Amino acid sequence: MYYYRLGNIPPKRHTQFRQPDGSLYKEELVSSEGFHGIYSNLYHIHAPTRIAAVDTPVKYGAETVPDYALRQTHLQTSQVTTTGTDYLSARKVLLQNADCRIAICSPTERAMTYFYKNAEGDEVLFVHDGGGTLISPFGKLNFRKGDYVVIPRTVIYKLEFDAGPLRLLIIESASPVETGKRYRNALGQLLEHSPYCERDIRPPHELVTDTSRGKFLVKIKKQGHLHPYWYEHSPLDLIGWDGFLWPYAFSIHDFEPVTGRIHQPPPVHQTFQAHNFVICSFVPRLFDYHPLAIPAPYNHSNIDSDEVLYYAEGNFMSRRGIERGSFTLHPGGLPHGPHPGTVEKSIGAKETHELAVMIDTFRPLHLTTDSLAFLDANYPFSWTDGGREPFHEINTP
Repeated sequence: MYYYRLGNIPPKRHTQFRQPDGSLYKEELVSSEGFHGIYSNLYHIHAPTRIAAVDTPVKYGAETVPDYALRQTHLQTSQVTTTGTDYLSARKVLLQNADCRIAICSPTERAMTYFYKNAEGDEVLFVHDGGGTLISPFGKLNFRKGDYVVIPRTVIYKLEFDAGPLRLLIIESASPVETGKRYRNALGQLLEHSPYCERDIRPPHELVTDTSRGKFLVKIKKQGHLHPYWYEHSPLDLIGWDGFLWPYAFSIHDFEPVTGRIHQPPPVHQTFQAHNFVICSFVPRLFDYHPLAIPAPYNHSNIDSDEVLYYAEGNFMSRRGIERGSFTLHPGGLPHGPHPGTVEKSIGAKETHELAVMIDTFRPLHLTTDSLAFLDANYPFSWTDGGREPFHEINTP
């Protein structure tokens, strides 16, 4: 990330900064990886430690399916329109391991009546359908269809969604979510060959300073529970902040694809990195221009990683029977590749208009019990000619 500031801050860190009544503003350092990662300094009207009450923790999390067989997996989540009422109850984790959790979320309620803080993980919200505003102590951040919204751990926030269809893909990371290291120079600036730059990253644009006192609920996620904390003042009591740690939005439509004379491997689509997994963006692009090029991807044996694809928009030439909003999981230990007939069909094609999010993990992913309702039992046999289905396009509403 890069340095950013909003509101009023003192000229020097950790020095006196007084309110109009002569009392001190309360400084808070929010730092990652101890004191070695990115951080920001926040200036509160009230001390961020003043708690009115603490309620009983509520168990929160997904159960892993025991002894799930090694197999290619298709989760038919395309027809899901709602997954719950409020934002937290609607988060349905379908795949998980110690490094990340992958969930869908389509709540019926359009405004959160509480604040939420993930105290143990960064979060990436991919906005498949809908839009709205993230409200946090760092300010307002508008988001729209196609955005990745990256929320560092411990950021207190609530969401207000626009009217209309709403579909979120949520990726929770046990480690910091960062731009690709190979895209940055020694100072952290995105390099010329990076598929996006700092101009594409949208920080919070409007500080919200709420001086209210009362009882404000913050649900804090930690160690498989939601911990309800009631504070004596609004979490939105900042007069200003600065630093490198803040929530931001980046549109998948601002990702510039890398192309070549022959088919390029998936790492060229990398968008974010975290410990033991990466997030990639497949976007509309020109196909390979070697005169004998085969645009469809080649067969690939996953040796060290599990590969998840979330299909967003367009026509995926290498897949049949996969609809908009569905998942495929191609686990390590098995080869996967284009479905029968799709390789020949791809020859001569000049471009693709597909849109997808890929998560590659370097430890095995596990299905959750919530995922079983969407399981396509026939998918492992979809490469067999005898089980051929008609080619299916992903139709955008």
